[in-house]
Amino acid sequence: MHNHSHAHHHHHHGVEGIPKSRLLFVILMNFTITVAEVVGGLLSGSLALLSDAIHNLSDTMAMVISYLAILISQKPRNERKTYGYKRAQTLAAFINSAFLFLISFYLIYESIQRFIHPEPIRSGLMITVATIGLLANFVSVLLLHTHSKQSLNLRSSYLHLLGDTISSVGVIAGGVAIHIWKIYWIDPLVTMLIALYILKETWHILKTSTDVLMQTSPQIDLNEMQQAIEELDQVQSFHHVHIWMYDENLHYLEAHIDVEDMMLSETTALKDRIVSILHERFNIDHTTLQFETGTKCGTSIIAEVRCENDHCQ
Repeated sequence: MHNHSHAHHHHHHGVEGIPKSRLLFVILMNFTITVAEVVGGLLSGSLALLSDAIHNLSDTMAMVISYLAILISQKPRNERKTYGYKRAQTLAAFINSAFLFLISFYLIYESIQRFIHPEPIRSGLMITVATIGLLANFVSVLLLHTHSKQSLNLRSSYLHLLGDTISSVGVIAGGVAIHIWKIYWIDPLVTMLIALYILKETWHILKTSTDVLMQTSPQIDLNEMQQAIEELDQVQSFHHVHIWMYDENLHYLEAHIDVEDMMLSETTALKDRIVSILHERFNIDHTTLQFETGTKCGTSIIAEVRCENDHCQ
């Protein structure tokens, strides 16, 4: 007997409700700052200001990708994309964080070069441009703060901005120190601190987005799950389990349930109990169950068990 059962639970909210006009405004504002900081960095000779500009450019790119991903993720499902497009956001978060990683290592390399070969810096221009950048970044952070908890994609953009706000403070402090004491090594030091901060903040997003794209299981105790299901009357074994993250919020499961001899119609009540346990105790949002009888073999929770002539394959 084979019976495929499906169940859905939805208790998470994705990017619905995020004002796209707000994100678009932040994108335009950050692009303007980037241009100003590139010009200011080149004119003043400040690597820290240029690193802030590169960081800002990556912010702008991140938000453009986020904006496009939000639009794509809200497209309806179709015959080719039966899961829909929501993973576009995870892909965007992965691209953003990977790009930031590369940028950070480049900035560390450049700052080491500056330590070895220091250059004079026009601190006044550096402070002025960095202050404009700080104000614009601060406004951007406030605009996105409320929505940053709703999706990994938007959180990556928010962290870009938060990091850039902090780095602008560092650039200003560095500019003041250079202006007063003429200690030019402050500039590459600030650059290196910015880069290390970006690496720290980006690591979680890179890891989580990679886990989602690799269909990694969420943090669930499979043995505890197996025990909870096999404690039910009529269930002989719970096996051939696949659990994966569809995005950072939604968790999917499919499994085979070996039951005592029972009619197909009798599995409905059992299925509902199993789905309820999986949802409430293990945070599973979508469940696909295949009921079987007559397996009668020692079963592995992950591997599928095939039995022929009472021998397990």
